[in-house]
Amino acid sequence: MASDTSGIPTRTRRKRLRVALAAGVTLAATLSATGGAVAHPEPSAAEPSRSVEYFGKDGHPRHTEVPAPAPLTREERSEIAGGADGDVVPIVQNGPVGTKADVVFIGDGYTAAQQEDFHADVRTKWAEVSKVEPYASYKNLFNVWAVDAHSRQSGVSGDPTSNVRKDTALGSSFYCDNIERLLCVDTNKVEAYARKAADPDVVIVLANSTKYGGAGYNDITSPSGYDGIATGSSDNAQSSQVVVHELGHSLGKLADEYWYDEYGTYTGAEPSWLNSSKLTAAQLTAQKKKWYRWIGQASPDGGTVGAYEGGNYYPRGLYRPTDNSIMRTLGRQFNLPGREAMIAGFHRHASVATSATPTGSEVRRKQRVAVETGAGVRLRWYVDGRPAKKGDDARAVTPRSLGVPADGRAHTISVRAKDTTKAVRDPALRKLLTSELTWHVTR
Repeated sequence: MASDTSGIPTRTRRKRLRVALAAGVTLAATLSATGGAVAHPEPSAAEPSRSVEYFGKDGHPRHTEVPAPAPLTREERSEIAGGADGDVVPIVQNGPVGTKADVVFIGDGYTAAQQEDFHADVRTKWAEVSKVEPYASYKNLFNVWAVDAHSRQSGVSGDPTSNVRKDTALGSSFYCDNIERLLCVDTNKVEAYARKAADPDVVIVLANSTKYGGAGYNDITSPSGYDGIATGSSDNAQSSQVVVHELGHSLGKLADEYWYDEYGTYTGAEPSWLNSSKLTAAQLTAQKKKWYRWIGQASPDGGTVGAYEGGNYYPRGLYRPTDNSIMRTLGRQFNLPGREAMIAGFHRHASVATSATPTGSEVRRKQRVAVETGAGVRLRWYVDGRPAKKGDDARAVTPRSLGVPADGRAHTISVRAKDTTKAVRDPALRKLLTSELTWHVTR
């Protein structure tokens, strides 16, 4: 039987794709919620399954169906909630929770004695992820946390071979669905541990392994507030690229830019994704849609922004902005429309400006109020809603320096922050790149 480079028989893969479509799973949207904890045979028709994304040796993403994990029992929930583990350890702190994009790493395959190793691996993994643009330019928008999960055994199932089984906190396993590089987890257990963090925006499971692999569960709308789960191995640098790609879905709301030949021609409505369209370059420009503002510009992933046929799983009928960005192949850069979407996605969770002085609180007329921002942010100060005569772009002021009079009346001071980056051109997305902070001045 013929196979593609993933090692999955073509007929089997086509069957999975047909089943997913018949079940109403639109792969053009982000993927379904959960995945199996250990390697499983292909799900039967009666067994609930989920679609997950994984990556072959060549760096090209693919999808498959895996069994959904069973709901946690009352005993399992109680054990996780009241266990000796679950400590939340700060790794990177750039501001209060809720004002930054809070990235939560949960370790699997680390014993109680290996938690310091887990924390070191989180630092290394985040350093690898944040080297990629636009993360590199926006590091100040992120907090990073590590949630300790104590496994009974070190390492994870399927490493190095499919017959290896380990007793771990989250049930991480390579060879999930008999695919070597697909690293599945019990997403119900992930959710239980993620709840221990105050405000998770992104959840990444870090498996204690040197083996290359990972997975993306990108259609999870969690009660804890995060969208999607990414998995990756701790000591394999290429797995960091898996995380970068998966966060393209959860943070940037970007579509995949690859396709399956068997999908044929797309005939549906215009996709909602910013990097997928039915329109050609000429039509995008004429109708002023999607990424038309970038057409003709040299893109960091190579080549020129235009409209390249194939993407969002369809070889025909849909177009992508560039030939080969990271949303198509690992190891590449985000293209210009992708970077724009990622920056806007960062700001959906993180404020442009933050302050150690709580907003809404009362400050004295001579009290110093300091504001923290990243590079390229412009500040405009106001007194009682009117522009202050002094203080524009000042990161620290006093109400008196802004012109608040000592008249015994109630006053307010506020600052409006605007990220002036040229990497975001869409006015609708630029609205996300502003924020305002306000304080009351004591009488």
